[in-house]
Amino acid sequence: MEFDHILIRFGEMALKGKNRKHFERQLLENVQFRLGEFRRAKVKKTRGRMYVLLNGEDAEEVMKACQQVFGIYSLSFAIHTENELEKLKEAVLSAVQAENGARTFKISAKRADKSFPLTSEDLNPALGGHILKNTEGLSVDVHHPDVELKVEIRHEGAYVTSKDYPGAGGFPVGTTGKAMIMLSGGIDSPVAGYLTMKRGVEIEAVHFYSPPYTNERAKQKVLDIAQELSRYGKRIKVHIVPFTAIQQKIHKDIPDSYGMTITRRMMLKITEKVARQQGALAITTGESLGQVASQTMESMNTINEVTDYPVIRPLVTMDKLEIINIAEKIDTYDISIRPYEDCCTIFVPKEPKTKPNREKTVAIEQSVDFSGYIEEAVGNIETIHINGKSEGRKQESFADLF
Repeated sequence: MEFDHILIRFGEMALKGKNRKHFERQLLENVQFRLGEFRRAKVKKTRGRMYVLLNGEDAEEVMKACQQVFGIYSLSFAIHTENELEKLKEAVLSAVQAENGARTFKISAKRADKSFPLTSEDLNPALGGHILKNTEGLSVDVHHPDVELKVEIRHEGAYVTSKDYPGAGGFPVGTTGKAMIMLSGGIDSPVAGYLTMKRGVEIEAVHFYSPPYTNERAKQKVLDIAQELSRYGKRIKVHIVPFTAIQQKIHKDIPDSYGMTITRRMMLKITEKVARQQGALAITTGESLGQVASQTMESMNTINEVTDYPVIRPLVTMDKLEIINIAEKIDTYDISIRPYEDCCTIFVPKEPKTKPNREKTVAIEQSVDFSGYIEEAVGNIETIHINGKSEGRKQESFADLF
């Protein structure tokens, strides 16, 4: 007898009360989407539990895929069998034999189906005794066992599990709204996107592209990052904004020390326009307080002034090593360090203002008419759909924003 199911346990979702059904439905949809390539696997939901019926699919690969779905607290390989004592004995023996190197075990039985003739207290010694009779070198340790065999007697049958695997935690993507992530090709913004998704937020990305100063490889780097992020949710739209003309105008007509501040304000204005068109409720950035000149408290205050959208900054209190650790964990770090620069490296001022005055910034910005440049940039956005498995491209019109 082999493991034929994966048991999925919920985390924070269990605290959601009346909203719990909504969270569970979204989780079910997300798991089904993530397992789309495993055509024989089937996902089913029962009260308080979710199961993947493997149907011959590679159990290890399905487990890895499920571990990337937010909203899952833990998972276990499981054997599903009938509510019969002899069948249960066979299942627990198979489960413990699958744990190579184990020397001690414990049985923990729960009887949700009260029609089953044995109580939980009766099941533990009955099943444990069967293992002891049919194995060598194994003993019972109820305090610190190498393997804890969990047996759940439910109305639809019994499930036997032997080991818990960590899930991604958080909430299912799509349960707490949508945000636009300002996605550069650097290390920080992908991590910010990942952490935003972990709180159940669906994300779309806005990337500022400045040819010929940035090339196709820089653009592809961002699409590859979005592909990695899509593994933790579903589809991600990437809105590629042509930003060359605006950067050239800033370089030509704005004092050098205020160039970075005005650039960031233009980016935030455009991102807000896209957010409104796409129905997003917030903007996410990869800013970490004090990391660079545009990320001081004064700079954030001055840049934020152009939008009334909430700006989510998941990394604001993190240091670089903490951010890198997460980037490596989610497989975006190696992509981010590819030597293809994004638009933020163009026309970098020699001495950028680290404490820009808001009133002076507004006066400088208003001395130049950027409206036509913003309209042209937004009207020529290219939207690329990352579907979680392969890339598709489709041009969408943003002309109705004006």
